[in-house]
Amino acid sequence: MMCAYDARTYCDSAVSLCFSEPASLRNKHVYFSLAFLISLFPLRPLHAQENFFERWQQRASHEQSQQPNWGVPLNQPYPMLIQVFRADFTRQITPTHTDTWIFGNAKGLNLIPGLHSEFDFYYPSYYEHNVKTAKDGFGDVQFVYKYRILTGNEQHGNYMLSALLGASIPTGSYSNGSTDAAILPTIAGGKGFGKFDVISTVGGNLPTADGEKLGRTLGWNTTAQYRLAKYFIPELESNATWYYAGKNDGKMQNFLEPGLTVGKIKIHPDDPKSRPGFSLGAGIQIATSEYHAYNHALVFTGRFLF
Repeated sequence: MMCAYDARTYCDSAVSLCFSEPASLRNKHVYFSLAFLISLFPLRPLHAQENFFERWQQRASHEQSQQPNWGVPLNQPYPMLIQVFRADFTRQITPTHTDTWIFGNAKGLNLIPGLHSEFDFYYPSYYEHNVKTAKDGFGDVQFVYKYRILTGNEQHGNYMLSALLGASIPTGSYSNGSTDAAILPTIAGGKGFGKFDVISTVGGNLPTADGEKLGRTLGWNTTAQYRLAKYFIPELESNATWYYAGKNDGKMQNFLEPGLTVGKIKIHPDDPKSRPGFSLGAGIQIATSEYHAYNHALVFTGRFLF
C-alpha cells in the first residue's frame, strides 16, 4: 500500500496502515489506540513462554522431590532424573604413553518433561590425538530416554530403579566413531543409607549392523559415594566392560575411579524455589584388568543444573 508522506499524513509501515490527520481529535485517539494495541501483541507470546518454562520447572521440581538427593557419578549412567547441561573432558593415557583428549566425553543436555521421564541429547565428542597415525575429529551423536520405574526419597525408603534406552548415530569422522548405529539398553538402580549410597547399572552396546565385525559389549558400573558436609561428595567407581565378537572378543576391561564432585551450588541460595546452580568434579580412572585400552584417564566435569 503506497502512502504519500506530507506534514498532514501518518504512516505505519509495519502494519501497512496510513492515517491522514483530520481536524477532529477523535480520529487521533483512534490512531493512538490502534498503535497501543499493536504494541501489546508481542507481550502475549512472551507471557505464554514464561508460563511454559514455569510449568516445566515446576514439573521438574515435583519429579525430583520424589527421589533421593544423590550425587551424579563422574562417568557411569545413573537412575536419577536430572536436568543439567554437562561439559566433560577426559585425557586417556595408553600403555605406549600416547594420550588422547576427549572433549565432551558422551555427555550433554538432560531434560525432565515430567511423567517420571528424562530425555538426553549427547552432542558429539571431539577427539584430539597426539599421534600422526590418528586423525582428530568428532564422534557419534547419542540420544537417551530414561523412565523412572520406582523411587522413594530419603524419608520414604531412599531407593530408585530406572530403565534407559539409548541410540547412537554414526556421525563420527575418520575412526572417531562407529560405522553403524547402535542400541544402548540399560537398567540403573541404587540404594541409600543415610549420607551413603550405592548406584549400579548394567547395559549393553548392540550395533544394528555388522555386529560380528564391530563386536558387542556388556557394561557393569557401580559407584559408592558419601555426602560430606553440604557440597562435597567423594566417590569410588568401578567400570567393567565385557567384549563379545569383534577384535576384542572374549576380553574384559575394568577401571577403578576415585573422584570428588562439588555441588550443587545454587546461583541464588537465598531463594528456596530457585533451581539454577553449578557443580564441578574430577577423578582418575586406573586400569585393574590385564587387558585395557588405556592405562589411566583423568576425568573433569563441569555441570550447569537448572
